[in-house]
Parts: sequence; C-alpha cells; structure tokens
Amino acid sequence: MKSRKRLPLLFYSYLATEMLAPFFASFVIMNGVFFLAKLIPFLNVVLELNISLADFVRLFSYLFPNMFLYSIPMAAMLGITIGFSRLANDSEILAFKASGIGIYHVLPPLVLIALFISLVTSYFSIKLIPAGDTAMQQMMYQLAKEKIDKGISERRFTEALGNLVVHVDTIDKQTGTWQNVWVSDMRGREIPAITMAQSGTMESKLEEMLVTLRLRNGSMHLPEGQDSQIISFDQYIINIPLQPPARAPSFRSRGTMTMVELLQKARDLGMTSEKGRTYHTEFHKRLVLPVGCLILTLLGMPLGLKAGPGKRAIGIPLGLSLYILYYVFFTMARNIATTSTLPVQVVMWIPNTAFLLLTMILIYRVAHEKQLIPSFVQGVFEKVTSGSKQVFQVISKPFSLPLRASDVDGTSNDISLSGSFRNDHLRGNVKSRVFHFSICDHYHCKNCSIEFKNVAVATQAGFSPCRFCRTLVVENKNS
Repeated sequence: MKSRKRLPLLFYSYLATEMLAPFFASFVIMNGVFFLAKLIPFLNVVLELNISLADFVRLFSYLFPNMFLYSIPMAAMLGITIGFSRLANDSEILAFKASGIGIYHVLPPLVLIALFISLVTSYFSIKLIPAGDTAMQQMMYQLAKEKIDKGISERRFTEALGNLVVHVDTIDKQTGTWQNVWVSDMRGREIPAITMAQSGTMESKLEEMLVTLRLRNGSMHLPEGQDSQIISFDQYIINIPLQPPARAPSFRSRGTMTMVELLQKARDLGMTSEKGRTYHTEFHKRLVLPVGCLILTLLGMPLGLKAGPGKRAIGIPLGLSLYILYYVFFTMARNIATTSTLPVQVVMWIPNTAFLLLTMILIYRVAHEKQLIPSFVQGVFEKVTSGSKQVFQVISKPFSLPLRASDVDGTSNDISLSGSFRNDHLRGNVKSRVFHFSICDHYHCKNCSIEFKNVAVATQAGFSPCRFCRTLVVENKNS
C-alpha cells in the first residue's frame, strides 16, 4: 500500500511563528502611532462634552475598527517582510533550498496567514466599522442631549440649545415638567422671537436625532420692525436638531450604512448619478481594502527575501513605499470612480489587479533565483542616474576648488577637483590603466584592484581618469 504524503506541519508551524511574531509587534507599534494621532484631536470632544473617563474610553473604542482597517495591512506587510528578511539573513532560506525545499513550499502557511488576516480585515470593514460609526453617532447625540439636560436649571438662562435661550422658573424633579418657561428664538432672525408659556417639557428622539420642546398655554411675540405680532397657543412644539461635535459621523452617513443599504441607496439614486456613484464606491471600498490587505501580505515575502548575508535589508523601506503607492492608487481610483462615467466596479479594482500581478511576478522571480528588479529596468535606471550625475558635474564644474598635491619625486601638480571628491579614494584598473572615483559605476570593477590616496598619486603612477571621472578632474601643467 502506498503511504499517504503527510504535510510538513512542523515546518509550517515554524514559518508561521517566524511570520506572526513580527506581525504582532508591528501591529502594536502601528496602532500606538495611530492612537496618538487620533487622541490629540479627539480630546476636543472630551472638553466640549465634559464626559467621564468611562464614556471617553467607550467612545474612543468605536474608532478602533477604522484604525485597524489601515494598520492591519501595514503591520501584515511589515511583519512578513521582517520575518523573511531574518530567514534570509541567517541563511535559513539557503538551508531550505539545500534540503530540497523551494520557495513555493513556503507559500501554504503564508497564504493561510494572509487569508486569515484578510478575513479579519473584511470583518472590520463590512461589519464593525458601520456598527462602530452608528454606536459613536448615537453616543455623541446622547452625550449632547445630556449636556442640554444638565445645562437647563431653575432660574438660569441657558444657551445649550444653540440659537435658543431658555429660562425656566421651576422644574418638577419627578416628572421633569417646567413651570413658567421663557424662550428666546434667534433661528433665522435678527430680532429674537420671545415665547412665554405656563408649562413645558423637553423630549429627545434619538432615532431622529431631535430634541423637542413642548410648551403649553402661552404666547409668542414676533417683533417685525416697529410692529409686533402676538400669537396665543394652547400647545407649541419646537424641534431642535442635536448638534454633536464636528468629528462625529452625521446621521445615516455612508459610514453607518450596511452593505445592503449602500447598494440599495445607490440603486435608488441611480448607478450613473453622482450621488449614486458615491454610495456604489463606498460599497466597493469595503471589499477592495480587505483584498488589498491579502495582496500586500503576500507581497511581503519577495521583499523580505531580497535580503541576505552581506546584503542590505531594503525590503522594509521598499515595502513602505509600495504600501504608500497602493493607497495613492486606491485614492485616485476612488476619486475617479466617484466623479467620472467609467464603471465603478472596474475602476475600484484596478489597484488590486495591478498589485496582484506585481506580487505574482516578484514571487516567480524570487522562486527562480532571479533578481527582484529585471536587468533591463536596472539598466534604464543606471543610465538615468549616470546622466544626471554627468549633468550635475557639468553644472558644478565652474565651482571646482584647486587642490595642490606633491609628487613622489618632489614636483607638484595643480589639480582642479570638485570639493566633495578631493579626499575621495580612487581605484585603478590594472589592465586599462584608468582610475575611478567611488561614485563611478566602474569603481567596483573586476580589475580595479589598486587604490590611490588622491588624483596626484594616481597620475604619478601612470593612470588617467575614465570618461566619467574626467569631468571631475582637470590637470594643468607642472608648476
């Protein structure tokens, strides 16, 4: 009988540990930074509403889903990059390959971890963020209502209701009924309308985000220039929309809607209308970002394997650059999807498609022992940088400073050399008899085995500068 091929669970668990440990460390650091960035402006809400510590903690906790939506992808990408960088620097990847374990054998635990992180992110994006925004909104309005209740006291003028000033003679502690009420209404008026009533009550409708004043048995005085109008009433109702702090989400905003509500709202407004496209874009945004988290997590592996013994670990700065580039593309796609006539679902998924192709290409190149960046791309980059160096040297040539060095035999040369290279060490090619500065592309060539202290020593030994280095050096006649 053929024996079943068992999965290398010990190997997978070891890789998972190497990836998850830096992920959790990065997650804590990233959220610590985001926490401080959110905390300082959020303190304005605390001071404005004068809330307790418990309410502040509960209110601030509603912000965490929004923070996690952006911190989890960054922490996942950095964690995977750091984990594979350590494996590459300690030659463990080389040991895996020598044992017959290729890069593709590393993918199963990586894909499982990436899928798990992506599912967690999607749960935050689809479920927790709308629920958190809704809970924050309700709590903000409740705190604003409590501020109004505390602000209205007997025989005192209160301005807690915005453009309405309320004065109450007595308040029944059991029923909350007001006696002898006076209200000054400045809403949309230059001269306030004065309302006086024998009794009144205040009610709040949290679902509609309204505070309602019910005044009974009174009169309203409406001054109009030199004339005035008096209106008597048995009952007068004043509806006042609650005004929460500016950082609270607005009532039934896109952020508080569920996925079904967003899609239905987009259909009601019209998929091709500007407002309808806004809701349709929000619908796809909640799906695009978790998938983007999956792609960025997978992208961390080839970036981490860029490191190795004796190599600089450039995967972390490169990963941060790609992370920023992804969100730049995502923001551009969201703006285009909202304002243009292109299909929303196509435009919103372009960044994920582009980065998925990039991830697949980089994983393929790493698995087949190829350079992360193709040689022709490096050649184009080197030509561009070399040309820019030459242009810089031509521009800085008039500002070169003279350097006087003595020959070995006591003679002297006047050597004009740019100030930043006067003390630069040189390397000479023993075959071509030319020397190169450290910024030259041929400084580390195979035959450049001789080092010179300065240009004078190299010239005395019979070496001359290469074409590029010639722009840095000008030889004059012996003095």
